Amino acid sequence: MTHREILLVIAGLMAAMFLSSLNQTVVGTAMKTIADDLDGMALQAWVTTAFLIMSTVSTPIYGKLSDLFGRRPLFLASIVIFLIGSLLCGLANDMVQLAAYRAVQGLGAGGLMALPLTVMGDILAPRERAKYQGYFLAVFGVTSVIGPLIGGLFAGLDEILFISGWRWVFLLNLPIGVIALIMVMTFLHIPHTPHRSRIDWFGAVLVIVTVVPLILVAELGRDWGWTSPLSVAMYFTGALGLVAFILVERRMGDAALIPLKLFQSPTFSMVTVLSVFVGVGMFGALMTVPLYLQMVQGATPTESGYLMLPMVAGLMLSSIVVGQLIARTGRYKIFPIIGTGMLSAAFLWLSFATADKPLWFIIVGMAVAGLGLGQLMQTLTIASQNSVGHRDIGVATSSATFFRQMGGTLGTAIVFSLLFGALPSTLRAAFGDPALMGALRSAAADPAVAADPANAAVLEVLQHPAQLGETLNGDTSFLIGADPRLTAPFLDGFADANTQVFFFCFVVVAIAFVLSFFLKATPLREKSAIQEAHEHARKQDDRQQPEDAQ
Repeated sequence: MTHREILLVIAGLMAAMFLSSLNQTVVGTAMKTIADDLDGMALQAWVTTAFLIMSTVSTPIYGKLSDLFGRRPLFLASIVIFLIGSLLCGLANDMVQLAAYRAVQGLGAGGLMALPLTVMGDILAPRERAKYQGYFLAVFGVTSVIGPLIGGLFAGLDEILFISGWRWVFLLNLPIGVIALIMVMTFLHIPHTPHRSRIDWFGAVLVIVTVVPLILVAELGRDWGWTSPLSVAMYFTGALGLVAFILVERRMGDAALIPLKLFQSPTFSMVTVLSVFVGVGMFGALMTVPLYLQMVQGATPTESGYLMLPMVAGLMLSSIVVGQLIARTGRYKIFPIIGTGMLSAAFLWLSFATADKPLWFIIVGMAVAGLGLGQLMQTLTIASQNSVGHRDIGVATSSATFFRQMGGTLGTAIVFSLLFGALPSTLRAAFGDPALMGALRSAAADPAVAADPANAAVLEVLQHPAQLGETLNGDTSFLIGADPRLTAPFLDGFADANTQVFFFCFVVVAIAFVLSFFLKATPLREKSAIQEAHEHARKQDDRQQPEDAQ
């Protein structure tokens, strides 16, 4: 393909990825408003979980089916399913309906996450691929900045064109999706060599049986209790599903949803392990950074989106530089080592982010984290694609994405459990600090402070000292606008709990740093998957012709 043809295909892929990544950042900002309007605050976790379950379990299925039937029809189907889900979400009348419709959306999102990188593996040789993948990271960077802004804007408006403002969070996907659909239909024309294979329906079912219970307990175990009968049942079901899945995949051989032969490659196996560890650290910690910015630094949701810019800038810069270096040298082993090293250093730095640290301290940590992530995301994908044959590009890419998402899901659940599990003790310690309590008592005794309506809610909370450990588990709006001397112990306790999260992520990514030295970096191939498939077919024809002549 010419450079122009490649750029046109990439434009279509970027439009679809923009659709998926914008959806994730927009919805998060508006969720509180949505839950209030649909009178279902207690059910909002199910809205997130439904999307997460379907997008995760469908990722390897899209990869395998695209290997069998071609990328284009599966990619178009994923966009259409996502748009149907978006329309239904915009029409939802209660939280149960919204959770069901978000599941439909997630079913489409699984393809939007996995297939663009798979298509890149088809049209570009591994050595050239790194140059172009920076475009995709730019999409993630842009949506991470404008997503919270758009979500906050729509959530703050009562109506737009006689429709509730928050509904446009989902309806906005429709015009963007139509553009993506047209671009993909117009530009994405990749030759596909069909090959006969059984479809691993049992494997697909067992992926769901394995993953869904684990995601449910990861997302909701804190409410259920980690050792409750319901949680134990989820563990048992997931473990049973995993054993059955491995047995079925072994029996299916090359036709398996995730062929076990992929793990015979030491490169693919190590990339899978690194993807899980990096996913745990990355998603886990970066979910808590915006919380820290809003709680401790006093940023609004929109402002916290802007404050993530240093991380986005670091990610894009390192991705572009690393892509150019890989394309010129063909070497990539050093980048997972440097990337995990920088990411672990960033988390270690952030583990000292106490409440009295200035904003620049957090910005430095985010920038270093971004520089590390930019070296990891595309390099691990390239390594996994390079470790398999052209017929398995789709399943290898989707498997790497699948394991990273699983790591991210587990990481998010673990860090939030750590955060809210540590809060009671860190809040008790903060309210036991003589300096903080001296300032608080002085403020509480000031008649001007007592008369200020902005302080009424926090003063009411302070009347119940036995419940202080649970005050930050739910609505924290009582801190907004209150006297800093009254809120200081709350912020100090929250910041100290957050530092424990950052230290946990440092430990996880530090393990990945050690493991990265054992990554066997096989030489990057000089030909794309399409070229390899064409040459393979030509050799088959050359062998067939003498046989036919005989």
